[in-house]
Amino acid sequence: MKILMASSEAVPYIKTGGLADVAGTLLKELRSKNEKASLVLPLYAAIKNKYKLHATGKAILVKMGDVTYRGSIFASSKEDNPEAYFIECDELYGRTELYGTSAGDYPDNAIRFIFFSRAVLELCLAMRIKPDVIHCNDWQTALIPLYLKTIYKDNTHFAKTATLFTVHNLGYQGIFDAATLLYTGLGREYFTPERLEFYGKLNLMKAGLLYADLINTVSNTYAQEIQQPEYGFGLDGIMKKRAEDLYGVINGIDYGQWDPAMDTLIPSQYGASDLKGKERCRRQLCQEASFHKKTLPVAAIISRLSSQKGVDLVLSSLEALIAAGLNLIVLGKGEAEYERLFKGAAESYKGRIFAHIGFDEKLARLIYAGSDFFLMPSQYEPCGLGQLIAMKYGTVPIARKTGGLADTIQDYDHMTRTGTGFLFSGYSPYALQDAVKRAICVFTDKPNMKKMVADVMKKDFPWSRSTDTYLKLYKRAGKRAKTINSITK
Repeated sequence: MKILMASSEAVPYIKTGGLADVAGTLLKELRSKNEKASLVLPLYAAIKNKYKLHATGKAILVKMGDVTYRGSIFASSKEDNPEAYFIECDELYGRTELYGTSAGDYPDNAIRFIFFSRAVLELCLAMRIKPDVIHCNDWQTALIPLYLKTIYKDNTHFAKTATLFTVHNLGYQGIFDAATLLYTGLGREYFTPERLEFYGKLNLMKAGLLYADLINTVSNTYAQEIQQPEYGFGLDGIMKKRAEDLYGVINGIDYGQWDPAMDTLIPSQYGASDLKGKERCRRQLCQEASFHKKTLPVAAIISRLSSQKGVDLVLSSLEALIAAGLNLIVLGKGEAEYERLFKGAAESYKGRIFAHIGFDEKLARLIYAGSDFFLMPSQYEPCGLGQLIAMKYGTVPIARKTGGLADTIQDYDHMTRTGTGFLFSGYSPYALQDAVKRAICVFTDKPNMKKMVADVMKKDFPWSRSTDTYLKLYKRAGKRAKTINSITK
């Protein structure tokens, strides 16, 4: 099967969030199964400065309004089936950041990614690639399925091309002023509530949701949640209408990258059968955090500091968590107000709360290895990667029962002494505090806690399993596309 992955970011080339992990790791797994899979990315300045790429000598032109943009095609290698292709257009992508700066999003993001969606299809023509499926990801590539059914519908090059559209986070939809429609090359008839119009604006995410052959999101529970007003961000009606074409696929974890038995960035390696190394990591972490009471349980947050991640629940609960006997570590950056509040909390509770605003890879790995508990009190969580890493490192998650957290964590049962974490349902400080107290009860029972840590480490979420599911969806998308094409003809 010939698969083309279109994404605005992907490891190892460029990353700002979980989308990059999914796109890059899935591509690697597909190629390991001998599938003809390649990636298409914008050629950002950071990629150009870091990687030596092959210039194909091919270029594309895309007219957007009154302006024609030129893109040059690069590849990761000279081989016939390179791992990745890149669209060079310095006017749009030659910048230090991907989507914006601390001052806000780039004002031309609509143009940047409308061009990218067209460029992916023009690249297929220029490089003579006939994909069986184009795997599109989030709003940045959501126009591709629509373009295949409009601008390119009579192009025989794409006669057998199906699309899968993956929603990694429905909260980010690519909403722009109505005038943006001009740059898409689509007619005014597409600016209606039934199509791309959304409360007077243009919603690019709707293009993928309405016109892709199949849709998936990154957990079964999230696929159900986004059909409800609470989680649908105004698009729950579309999700309900397309429920038969909507699937949930849990993200995997790359155990080659995340394994405490082989991690050279932590003080001591360890496995489920011998946790002495985890104890050494814990001592090192407590020392670096300058905790006064090192025997108290250590709970950690490694996260974007935003309302979605539920950090307001943690901030509202600080006094109660400290009183319950918890040490807290926070690593992350995000909304300025949350950064300020966590800095202040670390000052107010010196010796009990440690906050590092920013990101540090070595510190992150020490936190995963050295903490006892991992907090994820998210408002919503499409899948979540942190809890999967934490479990592999024997750090027990305390999380809200939503999205991928509900699908990957088994709530602890004090009667049977089984479970892989502590879940709470209500979005309130009290619900979080109750879950933490349940966790501390287990922590004080050392043999039970040791058993739970070992059980948690044995949980397995390999990418190979998720990749097999994606391959089934690609084939299903192809069958659906053929059925629709035969009907429309």
